[in-house]
Amino acid sequence: MSDISSEGISLSVDDPVALIRLERPERLNALTPPMLRAFRRAVDSAAADPAVVGIVVTGAGRGFCSGLDAAVLEETTSRAEQARSSMDTGTRREDLPGLFSYLLAVPKPVVAAVNGVAAGGGLVLAAACDVRFAGPDASFTTIFLQRGLVAEHGTSWLLPRLLGPGRALDLLWTSRRIDAVAAERCGLVEHLVDGDVVAAACDYVRRLAEVASPAAMAATKRMVYDHLGLGLADALRDADDTAWAAVAGPDAAEGARALLDRRPARFGRLGA
Repeated sequence: MSDISSEGISLSVDDPVALIRLERPERLNALTPPMLRAFRRAVDSAAADPAVVGIVVTGAGRGFCSGLDAAVLEETTSRAEQARSSMDTGTRREDLPGLFSYLLAVPKPVVAAVNGVAAGGGLVLAAACDVRFAGPDASFTTIFLQRGLVAEHGTSWLLPRLLGPGRALDLLWTSRRIDAVAAERCGLVEHLVDGDVVAAACDYVRRLAEVASPAAMAATKRMVYDHLGLGLADALRDADDTAWAAVAGPDAAEGARALLDRRPARFGRLGA
């Protein structure tokens, strides 16, 4: 096991799980630019580590993430044009705009273990993860319009695809807080946990490591997000090309041998 802690973010790796924790519990893990930069470094480190099959993201204490720190938000709104060009949040030239948009391109599963409130930017973080687990104390609120802001950081794209347009607009317009049960019912959460949500999310990654090819998971994640913006014909052509590339690869050969030998497949890991 290895551990790294920096600027309110901790990273621990216990093969096959990387656990990234927001460590500012006294402020419900409200985000600051140094935290955002440290979070990006932690994600990059986990993505490059062959010991990591999947990444679990959670918060310390009783909150998942309450969004952008109020002082940072006040400064940003008071000098919007300067902030847009000068605020360093860890995004890079090649990234799409918006906090956490780069998570969609990480070639490993990213799982949110929502242990408390996920508000504003915290909801953005949860929505940008691939799969969401919610514990008994989890809750969700968009809160943007309540602050005079619009659906930010890709939520106008992510939420309608998770919930449908009507439910997405309802949550965005009203900023009402929903609990874990309501979030699961509307499609924002995939797994409800009556207990330790972090342990459940880590167990999920361990199960993926046992049954799924990391390369195939990466290709499938890429296809799922890319195909959301494609028409049927283009999506099917890309799926066909990707499938034949996989058939010619080592994991498909290993999967076939494992089936014939009646044993679990032993797939290679992704990383530097």
